[in-house]
Amino acid sequence: MADLKNLKGISDADKKLIAEAEEWLGAEPTKMGPMKNLFWGRVKEDFYFPYPQVSAEEKAACDALLARLDEYLRNEHPSIEIDQNQEIPRWVVDKLFALGVLGMTIPKEYGGLSLGITSYNRVLERLGQSCGSTAVMVSAHQSIGCKAVMLYGTEDQKKKWLPHLAKDWLSAFCLSEPNVGCDAGGQETNFTKDGDYYIINGEKKWATSGAVSGLFTVMARENRPDGKGKISAIVCHPDMPGVEIYQRNRSKMSIRGTWQARIRFHGVRVHKSHLLGQEGRGLQIALSCLNYGRCTLSAGMLGGARAAMDQSVVWSQNRFQFGKALAEQELVRARIARMAALCYAMDAVLYMTTGMLDRHDDDIQVETAVCKVFCSEMGWRAVNDAVQIMGGESCMTENEVERIFRDSRINLIVEGANEVMQSYIFGYGGKQLAEQMVGIKNALMKDPDEGLFAFLGKAVKNSLRPQIMKIAIPLGLEVFFGIRRKFPKINAVSPQLRDAADRCSALVREHTYQFKALSKKFDVKLLERQSVQARLADAAILLHGWLCTLAKLESDLKAVGGNTNDPKFQRDMAAAMHFFDLAEVEIRDSYRRCYFNADETMLKAAEAELAYAKTQPVERFIIPEKTPTANRGKGRKPNQTAIKQFGGIPTVGGGNGTGGNGAATPSQQAVGSTH
Repeated sequence: MADLKNLKGISDADKKLIAEAEEWLGAEPTKMGPMKNLFWGRVKEDFYFPYPQVSAEEKAACDALLARLDEYLRNEHPSIEIDQNQEIPRWVVDKLFALGVLGMTIPKEYGGLSLGITSYNRVLERLGQSCGSTAVMVSAHQSIGCKAVMLYGTEDQKKKWLPHLAKDWLSAFCLSEPNVGCDAGGQETNFTKDGDYYIINGEKKWATSGAVSGLFTVMARENRPDGKGKISAIVCHPDMPGVEIYQRNRSKMSIRGTWQARIRFHGVRVHKSHLLGQEGRGLQIALSCLNYGRCTLSAGMLGGARAAMDQSVVWSQNRFQFGKALAEQELVRARIARMAALCYAMDAVLYMTTGMLDRHDDDIQVETAVCKVFCSEMGWRAVNDAVQIMGGESCMTENEVERIFRDSRINLIVEGANEVMQSYIFGYGGKQLAEQMVGIKNALMKDPDEGLFAFLGKAVKNSLRPQIMKIAIPLGLEVFFGIRRKFPKINAVSPQLRDAADRCSALVREHTYQFKALSKKFDVKLLERQSVQARLADAAILLHGWLCTLAKLESDLKAVGGNTNDPKFQRDMAAAMHFFDLAEVEIRDSYRRCYFNADETMLKAAEAELAYAKTQPVERFIIPEKTPTANRGKGRKPNQTAIKQFGGIPTVGGGNGTGGNGAATPSQQAVGSTH
């Protein structure tokens, strides 16, 4: 295979980006996951069929936890108070610890419940139905906060920290910074070595629960003279000298009850026994944890979307206008059908992904990214439909739909903004196929700066190599003559689902053709054409959603046996079939818009608007606080006079002696600490 970094005409910036991505993500797994196979025009049935299931014992344990949680959420949980007061009370945190919710994935030997990822996400879905803020707090604690300890901690570290994380400490994940959002590799927080200690300096932003946590995992880059220091994951505690939690939270639109801390590290001395995993592997640790966070975000989104759907459907049957129930109007029914279709498909994608995590599939980073994009986007559409159906009443604060609407919007941004994820899904999903295509092109096509005789010698030599021509001939037929390959057959479906399976297969064949044809059309410029990348990524996301939905529907069909008249199954069957139709329309439109679009006028309009913006006085606008431009410090200061403020910890390194949340002093529990 060719190396994309060596493509002729590729910019130095893109070369650097590809090289960094390859280092972050590590070597390609030997067995390609389902998304990558879709780019090759293949459906690997063993990834999808049969639809993943948990053991009866695991299901029973999760059902019991859900029953306890449901009773609490219905009768005690102060969802509106949390949203209005912008804080989750400590008694709620204690209750969730007592129920086992905050330790559900931690192994039993350390005080947890030992539940799997699928069960964990079922709990997050239920939380999302009642309170988005609480769902995010639980997710941040277990998916990313203490997950790094569970996955990469030594036995000594686990014995010291996990019992607290299961019973009384919240945890936080310190990745984002003023200049670091989706660009996780741009860490500016740094450390130097001093014997057996790491000396950390820097600043973190958006650390959920950071101000009330007993432990946080900090990503920091080694400060080396040659500038080649790599990122490591180091565990810190809030009472360590030099730790300054200078802003506990900011008032915000979404998930108002969660607290995102800003933390500074002033020469914090951390013993080497606090290192998680290997030095220099911190970014890989972070990306591994994000696989879990992207699922739990999706679970909370699914729960919220389902709650909004259920409420709005009942409302539509009981709200009358012009002498009719809203539910009798076709345009309202269109929204109802779409909500049902999207919620069923979200469920299918989420629990397919958690099943992959539970069975420890090798290649799932693209799939977890797809899960996040699909569920956040489709969930947002469903919630928006619910708001429209309920009209003005949906905007009333005491109505949970209003809160779900606000809480849902942030999910298109966090855990990787969807636009970034689209480019990632396109780039990493199709990378191996693109490298093969470049290799064939280099072997048989003339390079612009290549002499004629050199080209002829190369072409003749390579045309006699069977391993090259076996790939080149069908590739050439596709790219130059539009002759599609044979479409993949899906065998593992019942006769009732044959048509849906065959339609999906035909679209998978079309997807690999469009990827190859557009790669030829744009050549290296495709790396810059994010609009085209996004359309191909969206088609791939929907194809994956189709296959997950098909597999779930096949599983549901088997579960009901011959009783296909069951009302719930009929609802789900109709919802799935509608999703297939919605997906096909959107997939075909994505391909069409790769050729017929407004991209050229879009680029010109954007350029003109950007040029005009540069003529405006910068002091009128809010500017990123650490912008690398000359405008740093020149922008307008936000007026926070009437906005609720949250006190920080006034002293540096003093902490509060309670781990930030009433637990024992964390540094006293630290592994090998000598503070």
